[in-house]
Amino acid sequence: MKDSIKKEVLFNHNIDQVWNAITKAEEISTWFIKADFKAEQGYKYTFTAEPNEKGCTIIHGEIKNANPYKLVYTWVVADTKTETTVTWELTSTKNGTKLNLEHSGITNYAGETAITMFESFNGGWDNCISGLTSYLKEEVNAG
Repeated sequence: MKDSIKKEVLFNHNIDQVWNAITKAEEISTWFIKADFKAEQGYKYTFTAEPNEKGCTIIHGEIKNANPYKLVYTWVVADTKTETTVTWELTSTKNGTKLNLEHSGITNYAGETAITMFESFNGGWDNCISGLTSYLKEEVNAG
């Protein structure tokens, strides 16, 4: 079983536009889920997903690193006590920005739960990247 999920995406947007989209609460709330979030080391954030048939999903954690173009935070799904880590790293390219996303520590979940969470997170990050891509194209109008 893999311990981490890795995604790499190229955007036709400058690095600051992508950075703002992944670090500002009002932007995250537009393309991802409602966020109480500040890209400041030590800040305890909360993401609150819209209620569905399973109820309302809350994710919380703490910002570990928020240096320019690298964001690292813990990720705890509210009904668990298992902590994983999410890292976003941006690099300027000739035509825009390369985003590397890694969600690690998934084997911190016990047994079969780790497999279930890996599959859930993997699909969730695909949806997240899709939402970010659409947001940047529609809202930022730069690509």
